[in-house]
Amino acid sequence: MREHLGFLKISSLVVKIAAWVFLSLGLIGGVSVMLGLVPGNPRWMGGLVLAMYVFFFSSSILSRILPTCLSKLSTR
Repeated sequence: MREHLGFLKISSLVVKIAAWVFLSLGLIGGVSVMLGLVPGNPRWMGGLVLAMYVFFFSSSILSRILPTCLSKLSTR
């Protein structure tokens, strides 16, 4: 399990960076839909977009915690 720990740390960092990018794009998109700047979309769709991107961000936090938990389990 220890030989895969480096891969898990690198992959969690990549996922975290991607999640921050997705979160910022989602915030911009969701707010622009809620403000009515995107024609043809109802304003409630902006809330749905924001909820979806918050879910992506929370999954990145879980991927950050995962290598720590696995390293503690492998030392037992």
